[in-house]
Amino acid sequence: MKSTTHIVIDQMGRCVEVPLSPRRIISLVPSQTELLAHLGLEQEVVGITKFCVHPERWYRSKPKVGGTKQLRMEVVERLNPDLIVGNKEENEKSMIEALSQRYPVWMSDIRSINDALDMIGRLGCLVNKQEEAESLQKAITGRWQTVRNMAAALPFRKVLYLIWRKPYMAAGKSTFIDEVLRFLGFENICTQERYPLVEFPVHTAPAWVFLSSEPYPFKEKHIEEIQQLYPKAKALVVDGEMFSWYGSRMLQAPAYFECLLERMLASCTSY
Repeated sequence: MKSTTHIVIDQMGRCVEVPLSPRRIISLVPSQTELLAHLGLEQEVVGITKFCVHPERWYRSKPKVGGTKQLRMEVVERLNPDLIVGNKEENEKSMIEALSQRYPVWMSDIRSINDALDMIGRLGCLVNKQEEAESLQKAITGRWQTVRNMAAALPFRKVLYLIWRKPYMAAGKSTFIDEVLRFLGFENICTQERYPLVEFPVHTAPAWVFLSSEPYPFKEKHIEEIQQLYPKAKALVVDGEMFSWYGSRMLQAPAYFECLLERMLASCTSY
């Protein structure tokens, strides 16, 4: 009898037995949910998290299994998935271990742009959308080359990227955000690993402070308090999805970065 499953290795190096043609997929990561939609898996994706806001039609219509850290296991059981897609950073280890006892769970582990492109290709193969995934990889690669090192045109490139308030937390080394900042030509002054607490003033003063729209919803009203901490810096609210969502959102990011950098260049005359 021909097998209906096969063994794949996910980005964490785990061996996972998955269906040859997954038909009931749950996504536990917003950016990967958007990717699955881009690949055309309208019918196959049966469950998402409450943070999976894109595409909007899925957010309105797909069953919610809880958040990225805490799941409603009874909903997962009712949906009876044959594939669950998660991420090492986004999802709790104990939660993934519990799910893996009952369901095939494929995990991504993304800290670089190459990791993101690799994830797109692997996930495309996993869900029988290889051609669509390869097309997306090529499009992303081409568009990102247009913005590589664009920040080098700025007279000041030291940046502090804040992701949280009360307490303040920043994006540090070994994060996808740090990789994106460096790709654009910025110098991230947060030299600690992952997402450390920030004690002001930071040893190296930034020229720019990026206030991310997610996970903390920074707004224009928060700029003033940052300017008090760093009177000589320029504080800007930036679209966190463009800096941190790996997947099909990476198609839109270069155009956003171009506009952001043009805005920053225009403001440099006030230094």
